[in-house]
Formats: sequence, structure tokens, C-alpha cells
Amino acid sequence: MERFKIVRAFVLGPLLEAAIPKPGNVNRYRDFDDLTLYNFLFADTAVIGVYYEAIKTAELLRKGILGFNEAGIGELIKRAVQASREAQDANPNFGVITLSVPLIMGMVLGRNMLDAREKARLLLEESTVRDSMEFYRAIRIANPKGIPSGVKYDVYSDDSFRELFQDGINLARLAEMSCERELIFCEWLNGYELSYGTFGRLYELIKELPLEDAVVRAFLELLAEREDTLIARKAGREEAERVREKAREALEGRLSLDEFDAFMREKGDLRNPGSLADVMAVSLSLLVLRGLRMEIRNGKVWGVIGRL
Repeated sequence: MERFKIVRAFVLGPLLEAAIPKPGNVNRYRDFDDLTLYNFLFADTAVIGVYYEAIKTAELLRKGILGFNEAGIGELIKRAVQASREAQDANPNFGVITLSVPLIMGMVLGRNMLDAREKARLLLEESTVRDSMEFYRAIRIANPKGIPSGVKYDVYSDDSFRELFQDGINLARLAEMSCERELIFCEWLNGYELSYGTFGRLYELIKELPLEDAVVRAFLELLAEREDTLIARKAGREEAERVREKAREALEGRLSLDEFDAFMREKGDLRNPGSLADVMAVSLSLLVLRGLRMEIRNGKVWGVIGRL
């Protein structure tokens, strides 16, 4: 698979996710006080160079010049997060970077898009304690909301680096311990099951609906089916469950999209879905990689896969 095709897909996907007017998220019509669409534009394009480096590293892995335990996933994630932070002043894409870097490398190592899932999982299993330490440094740079303190391997405690080293905690083990608190780690462990499932759903929906409508529909389904772990960390499990209930009402037509969006925003960004938005961004990247292009029909943008 061509280098620039992969990079383009994993940059365009998050940009589409940010622009499309999904309930509760920043989009081309709505911002938050401390996070705007411009943060996403600057952040998502700032990582291009690091994504390209990830591809070149994966090519060395494929040739056997490097071993899987030398992939440096943690450092690549940290460098991408640093590039994002240098380009703007918020945290719009830490989760997307965390999901994307192993999968980008998997795309180079795998025979196809499906095989990339397994290769990404193997890279994480073969990661080292140093990868976990660099990943912790990336978290400190991004400073995402809702990170717990006073726990084992506390991200913001300097003792955590010694604990990670003593216990031999690589990225796969870190994901096992953190999956319940953060959906992204579950994706690492289960071979991006939700991301690929959402990609498949989008593939079907764009045949029937304009692109924005298809993405909003798929996102509503995600919100109705899965607890957004960012909302749970910020506002508690009860609030996260309320979001699921309201999403089901919107899907069933008992709540309009405008009403659901108003509910999602009535407490500022407390109900802003983050983890599921990250999954949607990666799913859209997969759709782009599969050949997504756009056409305008009667003033609406449609997503099309296939030759002109």
C-alpha cells in the first residue's frame, strides 16, 4: 500500500469526523469555549510527518531490519502528540493518534486492511516498557480530561516510571489494565473490532444516505450501543448511561437531532463524546483507505466508493 495513500487516509478521516455535525461534538457549525474546529485542523495536519515516519519504520520491520520490539510505538505516539500540541493549544486528537499509529504500521505490515488489525495487535504485544514510558509522557503532553490520580501507575506521578519498569508493563499489559476506563485500549486489545465494525456500517450507509447523514446515523448507533468512556470519566457512569438512553430515543425518532444535540451541550462539554468520536475518526480513515471519494448531488455531499 502506498505511503501517501495511508497518510492521507489517516489525516482526512479525523478531519471529516471533526467537520461533520455530530451531536455533542465540535463540528463545522459548533465549537466549545476551549475547543474549536480550528484546533482539529491544525492538530490533525500537524501529525503528517510522524505518520510518515511510522510507515517508514514499519517498512524496516517488514524487511526484518528491525524487530517488532524495536518499533518504538510509544515514542511515535509521543512525537505525534507533541507535534499536535506545538500546532495548537488544546487536546483534540490524542485518542485518534493513539489508535492510528499502530494501525498505520499494521497497514504496511499486513497483506490487506483486515490483516492490518492482527499486525497492529502483534506490535502492541511485542512493545516494551520503554514504549509505555513514552506513552505516559505523551499523556502528560496531551493532558486529557478525566485521567484518574492516586491509582497504580498514576500517569502524573514520577513513581509510575519506576513501577512500570519494575513490573515490566508494556503497552499490551497497560491496555489490559485500562480497558474498562478507556475504550481506546479495548480497541488495541480486540484488534480494532469496533472501528472496523463502524467502517463496515458506514460502507453500507453511504449507499443510502448523503455522507453527513450516514456518519451521524452511525454515530447515533455507537452512542446508543456503547458507553463513551470519556463521558464516564468526566461525568460518571450514570451520566454516560443517560447519553445512551437519549441516543436510543433519537434513533427511534422520539427525540429530534436538534433536541438530542441540545441535551448533549446543556452542561458544556461534560457530555462531549470523545472515545466514540475517536473510533469514528479511525473508521472514516478506513473508509477513505477503501477508496472513498465525494460527489455533489442536488446540493448534498455523497460519499462514493468505486471508480469514476
